[in-house]
Amino acid sequence: MPDLSHHARQLREMADALDAQSEDTEDALAPHPDTLEVINGRHTGRGQINYAVPDALQLQRRIRRFHADHGVQHGDIVAIALDTFLRAKGYPPDLPSAKADAS
Repeated sequence: MPDLSHHARQLREMADALDAQSEDTEDALAPHPDTLEVINGRHTGRGQINYAVPDALQLQRRIRRFHADHGVQHGDIVAIALDTFLRAKGYPPDLPSAKADAS
C-alpha cells in the first residue's frame, strides 16, 4: 500500500490555510457592496420572481418578521439572500463596473 502521509499533510496544510483565510473575512452572510448599491439605487428596475417553496420553512412568516424588526423591504430581503447564496456558489451577477461608468 502506498504511503499517502505526504498527501494527508498537504491536505491538512491547505485546510489550515483555508480556515485562517475564512477567519480574516467579514461575515460571510453580509451583503456584497455591489448588491447594496443596486438595491439602494433610486432607478433600479425590478422584476417579479415566483417560486413555490416548502411551507414547512415558514419563509413568508420569517420574511415578515425580519421586515418588522429591521425595516428591510420584503423584496430586498429575498434579493440579498439569493444574491449572497449564488455568489457563494460561484454565480456572481454581471454588473456593470462603476469604474467603467466613470470613464
